[in-house]
Amino acid sequence: MTVGERDGSARLGADEIGAALGARATLVQFSSAFCQPCRATRRTLAEVAGMVQGVAHVEIDAEARLELVRRLGVLRTPTVLVLDRDGAVVRRATGQPRKADVIAALGAAVRD
Repeated sequence: MTVGERDGSARLGADEIGAALGARATLVQFSSAFCQPCRATRRTLAEVAGMVQGVAHVEIDAEARLELVRRLGVLRTPTVLVLDRDGAVVRRATGQPRKADVIAALGAAVRD
């Protein structure tokens, strides 16, 4: 997994991701149909979202949302964006994440 720092320029809303933002943070996963690491990433992100109150997990089919993929510069799947409660991208990762890395990345997004 490759993790990027705060993007700052990207902000996503519920209309763009097709689901409500989490009250504290949102894990946005870009996946594709035949991506084996995407399935494992889905399980990891869902588990973390279930552990941390106010965190939502949203999976987006990259092939169905090419405009958004291009706008955000998603080059491979899985790509995970960590959004703060206002929808600002605070972390970005490619590849299959470890649960500990996802939890650490949430630390940058979750504000009480």
